[in-house]
Amino acid sequence: MTRQHPASGSPAVEPARPAVSVGLVIAICLVAANLRTTLTGVGALLPEIEHGSGLTASWGGLLSTLPLLTFAATSPLVARASHRLGSARLLVAALGVLAVGTVVRSLPSVVCLFAGTVILSAAIAFGNVLLPALIRRSVPAHRIQAVSALYVTVMGLMAAVSSGVSAPLAHTVPGSWRTALAWGLAFTVAAFLAWLPRIRGDKPQESTGAGRSPVPWRSRLAWQVTFFMGLQSLAFYTAVAWLPSILIDRGTSSTTAGWMLFSYQVVSLAASSLLPLLTRGRHDQRWTAAGASVLVAGGFTVLVAAPALTVLACVLLGLGGGACLVLALTFQSQRAGSAGEAAALAGMAQSIGYLVAAAGPLLLGILHDTTHSWTLPLTVLAVLGIAMAVAGHGAGQDRHIQQPSR
Repeated sequence: MTRQHPASGSPAVEPARPAVSVGLVIAICLVAANLRTTLTGVGALLPEIEHGSGLTASWGGLLSTLPLLTFAATSPLVARASHRLGSARLLVAALGVLAVGTVVRSLPSVVCLFAGTVILSAAIAFGNVLLPALIRRSVPAHRIQAVSALYVTVMGLMAAVSSGVSAPLAHTVPGSWRTALAWGLAFTVAAFLAWLPRIRGDKPQESTGAGRSPVPWRSRLAWQVTFFMGLQSLAFYTAVAWLPSILIDRGTSSTTAGWMLFSYQVVSLAASSLLPLLTRGRHDQRWTAAGASVLVAGGFTVLVAAPALTVLACVLLGLGGGACLVLALTFQSQRAGSAGEAAALAGMAQSIGYLVAAAGPLLLGILHDTTHSWTLPLTVLAVLGIAMAVAGHGAGQDRHIQQPSR
């Protein structure tokens, strides 16, 4: 029986989507392997980058924030470009640009360091937006969440691996940290080769007479998806940036703080992998999204009220954060009525979402510098976790975005 979507209006006519092939899943996972690998290793290498390039701590902070700002600026452009070129063609082009940006960033020049970061971040932004649209077009509806969870797991696993191997590589390979920054280039080339044959038959929508889907700025459901995406991104990037500092300020050794951050990421990966099994057959995700958000709020609350229970806080943050990431990316596919609408919705959700995420670590630092305490910053994060639960409850309803009549 076909599910009814009361807010979808007239359903978009789409070609039948075949069963998921192993080749398609591998190709999707190879793209996912590139969406964080070139970014997360920078944090581990930042002290060496600052020492080797002469950058101050402020410029080092800008280098870490620049990808998020680039995501926010670039994401709105993806839907229009995809309409003109075709999603698979554009993805292949983005992977090529990612390879170029990775090489440029590793050249012996501070200008190249920043220019390469902008180039590769723009390419990753295209991949971030295109992947939900390609999944929406190529994967049967009942498999969307499972495939989304798989690519999120691969993305998170490669992010953790990059954080762990970048510093050791910098000490063993010629070129030190500059070479270590480019270690993920092999995955970029593999993804490029995997998608290259798939551009055959990928016609631009303009050549087929299909209208480009507008960005759903006036859709309440689209804004709920957007705020959910933004708030979960803020929670993740803020935790990654500041959790070790919070623990060290409270007397934890730097080594233990690093392991706590690692445990948070491992629990997050487990939650990302298990969520589709726990929610199989459920089309309404309102309470799942709200409950996962409450876990995130609970993790920040434990850090405020019971600092001795840091392990519990990391478990709560990981469980809630891993589930929220899968749901946030899944909603960008599920809440759209077509692949074109998915690209438009993903562009909206990620442009605003990453702008919010970029403000999170900065806001936390300002509040800490002002109050000389982590109590107010963590309280603000807990409150934002409750706001995320409200947005997630709305975004999780089993409906499609409805474009207003013109």
